[in-house]
Amino acid sequence: MKPEIRAVKIFILLALAAVMLAAAVALPKRLCFEGGEVYTFYCGTSSADCKEVTAEKNAAAVRLSLKNVCGEAVVYKSFDLDGFLKQVRGRVVFTEELSDSVNYYCTADLPYSVTVNGHRINLHICVRADSVKAGSPIIFGGY
Repeated sequence: MKPEIRAVKIFILLALAAVMLAAAVALPKRLCFEGGEVYTFYCGTSSADCKEVTAEKNAAAVRLSLKNVCGEAVVYKSFDLDGFLKQVRGRVVFTEELSDSVNYYCTADLPYSVTVNGHRINLHICVRADSVKAGSPIIFGGY
């Protein structure tokens, strides 16, 4: 093999390795939640300009196309609170009971957080009779 061809092949391999490394650094981390029926991303720089993007399929792929993601949420039809909290290494900080739901405000091993009532909260779980919505840092909009 000629030295020029070998040098070009090595250069191409190094360039591909650099591109793969850059992609691994640039790509977002895993989704906050696994499974679920519908996945929602909150995009914006504050709650005032927050835009919701919903993905019924391929949430990870949708996430790649978004900028300024500042939170995530997912709806579950079947839900085990204790098992879910173990999965995200979470604990309940305080609860709020409403006429149609119970809201759990928690700390967990999740990337987003806000301060609510003086507590660092990064997991909000709203339990209703027919479904559960989990959001990080909190559930934005109506649910």
